[in-house]
Amino acid sequence: MFDRIAPRYDLLNRVLSFGRDASWRRRTVAVAGLGAGERALDVGAGTGDLARALAKAGPSGRVVALDLAPEMLARARTRADVALSFVIGSAEALPFPDALFSCVVAGFAVRNFGDLPRALGDMRRVLRPGGRAVVLELSLPPSRPIRALHFFYLRRVAPAIATVLGSSAEAYRYLPASIEAFLDPEHLAAALREAGFQRVRYERLTFGVATIHIGET
Repeated sequence: MFDRIAPRYDLLNRVLSFGRDASWRRRTVAVAGLGAGERALDVGAGTGDLARALAKAGPSGRVVALDLAPEMLARARTRADVALSFVIGSAEALPFPDALFSCVVAGFAVRNFGDLPRALGDMRRVLRPGGRAVVLELSLPPSRPIRALHFFYLRRVAPAIATVLGSSAEAYRYLPASIEAFLDPEHLAAALREAGFQRVRYERLTFGVATIHIGET
């Protein structure tokens, strides 16, 4: 599915989020606090927006973009305006040694993991002591009226826009279903703690339609 939607993925992210996805990524990079020369891993990197932003924030370091969808990474390569490394691989079996990275991020990816505890555990494994994981994910607004409006938009409007812009309506019907089925912020925070992360906290964005989670090693 992600290979199929790769050509229109970036455009639809901007349109469907009214451009807010860019500010969410900027906030994620700021929270990650990547220092000069530090290594970072973007898990589920997609077309590379977050990985590119990380590389610009931490000059002279190394940022690795990992994704399971080859077409997504192919698009990321064509858009890369900074030095990145690209790896096709699974979040549940990261092909890296222990304690390699200072920071691991995931943007709009963890709700698609087949085995979330295993993936979070592997993200913890590849982090150095004192490292941090930063997870940006779509979530349900805590306000019931806003949640109802949000779901109407995702269920009825988003698939129609995807069709008009030449993407897959089916994929964008999957979007609200995946959000509704996924853990709420409190339970995702608990999953991070169970994976061994410390000082776990989260920050809601834009009425709670997205949330940043932070965990440290």
